[in-house]
Amino acid sequence: MSLPAPYYTTKYGAAYLGDALELVRCLKDASVDLIMTSPPFGLRRKKEYGNVDADEYVAWFLPFGREFRRVLKDKGSLVVDIGGSWNRGVPTKSLYNFELLVALCKETGFHLAEDFYWFNPAKLPTPAEWVTVRRVRVKDAVNTIWWLSKTPFPRANNKAVLKPYSASMLELLQKGYKPKLRPSGHDISSKFSNNHGGAIPPNLISVANTESNGTYLKACRQSGLKPHPARYPRELPEFFIKLLTEENELVLDPFAGSNVTGEAAERLGRRWISFEISEPYLRGSQFRFQEEDVSKRKQRRSARVRRLIDRVQRSLF
Repeated sequence: MSLPAPYYTTKYGAAYLGDALELVRCLKDASVDLIMTSPPFGLRRKKEYGNVDADEYVAWFLPFGREFRRVLKDKGSLVVDIGGSWNRGVPTKSLYNFELLVALCKETGFHLAEDFYWFNPAKLPTPAEWVTVRRVRVKDAVNTIWWLSKTPFPRANNKAVLKPYSASMLELLQKGYKPKLRPSGHDISSKFSNNHGGAIPPNLISVANTESNGTYLKACRQSGLKPHPARYPRELPEFFIKLLTEENELVLDPFAGSNVTGEAAERLGRRWISFEISEPYLRGSQFRFQEEDVSKRKQRRSARVRRLIDRVQRSLF
C-alpha cells in the first residue's frame, strides 16, 4: 500500500490529507529520520481540531507509537510536544503526558533520549479559575517535549544548535581560566576556556508564541479560512531538525495542523512529509510556503539591485 496523491508539494516536501494512522501505515519500514510533531493534547475541554480525553489518551496514542517506531531509521528520533492538562473541577494536574512517556518506552520499545521543556513567556494566565479568579495557582506556561529514540544512540549533533556565548563567558575566554576544583566538587579542566563557537543549549527552550500578523494569518483571513488555533512557533521544530537531522534527510509530522514543521524543514533543506485530517487547515497551510516564495523573490530582487549598482559604479570609475 502506497501513499495517495499529495494535497500539495513543494521543493522538498509533500502534504497529505487523511487520517494519520492510515497514512503512516503506507510508509516503508525504517524510512524516516525524524518524526517531529505536536499531537492534539489530552485536554478536558474539547477543541475544534479534535482531541482525546486525558483518561483515554495513552490507549489512543499507542497505535501511532508502534507505527512511528516501525518507520523510523535505527538512528532516528521521535519528538513529541505535548502540553499538560488539569483535572476537571480541581486545581491538580493530570499525569497523562507522563503516562504516555512511560507507555511509549515500556510498551513500544522507545528510549527516552532526553526530556525537554518549552517555556512560553507569552502564555496567557491559565487555568483562569485557579490563576486569576481564586489565585491559588500560578500561570501554567511550560509544555513537556519528549525526545524519544529507536535505539540508545540516535544521530544527534549539539554543535548544530549552539547559542551565542554570554558576555561573562566571552570575558572569561578573553582573559583565560585557571583549571581548579570548584566548591561544588566539579573539577573544571583547561578545556573549559576553549572557544567552541558557542554555548551548548539547555533542555529548557524559551520561545514566546506571539505570531499575530504573519503571512500565514493574513492569507487565511483574506481567503476566509480559519487559522489553526494551536500552532507552535517555528523555532521549536527548527531546533530539533537542526539537532537531529542533516540536509536532505526526511522529517515527518503526522499531526501537521498548519504545517509549521514542514515550513521549518523546507527552510532548512530537509525533505518532509506532513499528514493532516482537516482539509481547511491543510489548505491554509499552503500559505506558509508562499511566504517562503515571497522571501526568495525579495532576495533575488535585492541581488539584482546590487548587481545593477555594481555595474553603474564600474562604469563611472
